[in-house]
Amino acid sequence: QVQLVESGGGLVQAGGSLRLSCATSGIIFSSKTMHWYRQAPGKQRETVASITSGGSTDYADSVKGRFIISRDNAKNTVYLQMNSLKPEDTAVYYCMVTMMFANYWGKGTLVTVSS
Repeated sequence: QVQLVESGGGLVQAGGSLRLSCATSGIIFSSKTMHWYRQAPGKQRETVASITSGGSTDYADSVKGRFIISRDNAKNTVYLQMNSLKPEDTAVYYCMVTMMFANYWGKGTLVTVSS
């Protein structure tokens, strides 16, 4: 059974930092591209960052230079280091993996950035 569990969200002031984690089970983690998405209140879910099995990364333009995605294959965990946070980064953050043509999502972790 595939499980994704996000953690690390919270309330932070603008300019601050948070590190999100997504612990996984039920997948061959080291072989999978992992994704972070976010959904702000009243908006559609959007991609934030992704990291391939080989460690190649990709970022949304809105977070480039501020967020860093990384992975620890020994811990089956993907991370999102978020720096220089802005109020517009406020959202529920989700990790996602695709397996056998299906997308699996965690329940998300809430990040609130105050101005």
